[in-house]
Amino acid sequence: MISIDHKVRVIYGHTDMMGRVYYGRFYEYFESARSHFLREIGLPYTEIEKSGVFVPVIESHCEYRHPATYDDVLIVRTILREAPRAKMKIEYEVLLEESEKLVAIGHTVHTFMNGKGKPVRPPKGLLSVVENRLSKHE
Repeated sequence: MISIDHKVRVIYGHTDMMGRVYYGRFYEYFESARSHFLREIGLPYTEIEKSGVFVPVIESHCEYRHPATYDDVLIVRTILREAPRAKMKIEYEVLLEESEKLVAIGHTVHTFMNGKGKPVRPPKGLLSVVENRLSKHE
């Protein structure tokens, strides 16, 4: 398992009329954390895309456990449990930094496509980096 944390501070514009983070924003937090995750393991999205491979989301899910409000600092933990094959599932845990209270959990599932939208295998660079990191954590 590879796990990397990313911090997000809730801005006023991310809250709804009840003063809580609007539910749709969590998917933006997941995306931000996922980009951070890939940069941290040494393979940012831009490098993957330069190889001609795109990584679209084909499934997403989020469960809300505790509200987050304006100015809260959230820790978005991004977790990859196994090397990608035809698909790649990335899990997320969102915690309040102050109390580590669980705010939300979720996941996204991704596939790999070329520029014409045809399925392709995961890039060798991504597989190599992920398999190397996973083997160090076993």
